Amino acid sequence: MEEMKTIHIVDDEYSVRAATAFLLELEGYSVRTWQRGAHFLAAAPTEPPGCVILDLRMPDMDGLEVQRRLNEADLNFPVIMLTGHGDIAVTVAAMKMGAVDFLVKPFERQSLLQAVENAWSVLYDNGARRQRVAQARSLVEKLTPRERDVLAGLTMGLPNKHIALQLGISPRTIEIHRANLMAKLKTRNLSDALRVAFAAGIGRRLDG
Repeated sequence: MEEMKTIHIVDDEYSVRAATAFLLELEGYSVRTWQRGAHFLAAAPTEPPGCVILDLRMPDMDGLEVQRRLNEADLNFPVIMLTGHGDIAVTVAAMKMGAVDFLVKPFERQSLLQAVENAWSVLYDNGARRQRVAQARSLVEKLTPRERDVLAGLTMGLPNKHIALQLGISPRTIEIHRANLMAKLKTRNLSDALRVAFAAGIGRRLDG
């Protein structure tokens, strides 16, 4: 019998923990829930391997701090960051520290399940990881030099107007380049584009 995959949900909202756990358990996952980041960190060294769904905004310790401490302790729990207040800077910070995905509440069921599967492939399947790197590099090669410049700006957490100022072009032109590069990378949102960029070596992870 195949061993059940463990998912850790760290969120201070009971309704989110309960609903997410119920959805994942229906899909056959073993789910552990935690109300505080500190509680999860204290138990993590003896917990079974798995990915962790981290709420960004929690009292006492936010999701980024939990992620940072996991990295410092060399605890390999691939992170999916969950928030109702997504923005470029936070997305970049989470992705640079190694987050597998960044989901904005309310998230779609399929988006969550895909993020969880991606996290598990990061945890155990080096072959899948190498394949994603190769695919990311292939996609990035399709970008024009200017589109690569815009993508590099996004990996730095810069908004469109700041990228426009650095490149000496209008914000509207940046919007066009951004839409074009998203289409070429086959991504629907910023976190997807950042994942491709980091996998392809554009930008630098903080733990790299």
